[in-house]
Amino acid sequence: MGAGAVAIVAGIWVVTLALSVGVGAWLVPWILRHTESEPLIRAEAMAVLRGGTWIGALERLAVTGTILAGHPEGVAIVVAVKGLGRYPELKEHPVASERFVVGTLASLAWAALLGLIGRVLIGVVLVGRVPAEMLW
Repeated sequence: MGAGAVAIVAGIWVVTLALSVGVGAWLVPWILRHTESEPLIRAEAMAVLRGGTWIGALERLAVTGTILAGHPEGVAIVVAVKGLGRYPELKEHPVASERFVVGTLASLAWAALLGLIGRVLIGVVLVGRVPAEMLW
């Protein structure tokens, strides 16, 4: 792999990760605003799930990164760590569980989509086409 290809692949990584985290920081709250029905419940859930913005950004970074690296099984680790980390809060405040599930699914879906797009682009740069192993 030549220096030009390395630079392009590195650029794909940087742009894909930046879009995953940056656009996701706008997209996930937008989805949550459109799925929550009662302002009082939303306020309580937000109080319980404090730190969610940072956790979500790190989650998207990890999910997109593991997919870009060709290790999608890393997504399971991210989901397990997040679920176990939030379990005590969700058990004590069930009203926050819907916000947690919707936000997590929106975040994971966005991060996985960008990871897959980035992975395909990297394959095109390296092989000149979408490699067959990327077409599940």
